[in-house]
Amino acid sequence: MRALELKIPPLLLAGLCAAAMYGMAAALPQWVWPLPMKAWLAGLSMVAGLAVAALGVLTFRHYRTTANPLQPQASTQLVTSGIFGYSRNPMYLGMALCLIGWALWLGHLLAWLGVPLFIACLQRLQIEPEERILLRKFGQTYADYLEQVRRWC
Repeated sequence: MRALELKIPPLLLAGLCAAAMYGMAAALPQWVWPLPMKAWLAGLSMVAGLAVAALGVLTFRHYRTTANPLQPQASTQLVTSGIFGYSRNPMYLGMALCLIGWALWLGHLLAWLGVPLFIACLQRLQIEPEERILLRKFGQTYADYLEQVRRWC
């Protein structure tokens, strides 16, 4: 499993999970459940997800550090302000919120499996390796940040 660490772009992983969610919904259409206002709920979740992710990227750009998730070692500084004061991984949180919106839109029970699958894969293949690298790079300052701010929100 270590061979896959920091190799799959998180956005690609989210896309693969979204495709799997669609595939499950298409394969078993009888498992669709009606949800009042699903378009509004799905849209709200997706807009929130895009906003949270965009705030993370914009904050990284403001501090002139890399937003490339495959190269956390290229980080020039530790960003702990703005949205990073609430979530250590706002871009990943945003992707998860978008997948929740997608599950709502599909209205299929099995589609919901894509969200925890995304979170579990991201946790193992991206977040844990990132945290190891950033802990080595930023030391006690990062260790303190890990204790003060939640991973997701």
